[in-house]
Amino acid sequence: MRLIISDELAKDVYRISGQNVYACYQCGKCSGGCPVISEMDYLPNQVIHMIQIGDETALKANAIWLCASCFTCTIRCPRGVDLAKVMEALRLIILRKGINRIDLRKLKNLHEYPQIALIAASRKYTG
Repeated sequence: MRLIISDELAKDVYRISGQNVYACYQCGKCSGGCPVISEMDYLPNQVIHMIQIGDETALKANAIWLCASCFTCTIRCPRGVDLAKVMEALRLIILRKGINRIDLRKLKNLHEYPQIALIAASRKYTG
């Protein structure tokens, strides 16, 4: 069986993570179990929905940087979508586009930023 994906953002996520976001039917179990949901601007299932409809606002969401990659969402998903891999794929898409989410040279209070965002930003300076 061949997987057919119609939009570029979902295709990029699939190429990087191997996850088919169209398998998600928006049950919300991922969001219900997320330990950092109170800090996110979009719920995890909303991020998936944005990808499904090709809305590149998903790439600007703080939620992808706040994801703790704890895999609670993955365990809870009845469709087997590994949302932590999807979030990492979105972060990689941003990095590959060269979008500067955080400029490390201008930061004063490092504790105000999600650790994963600082790590991703520092990847650009190593290599």
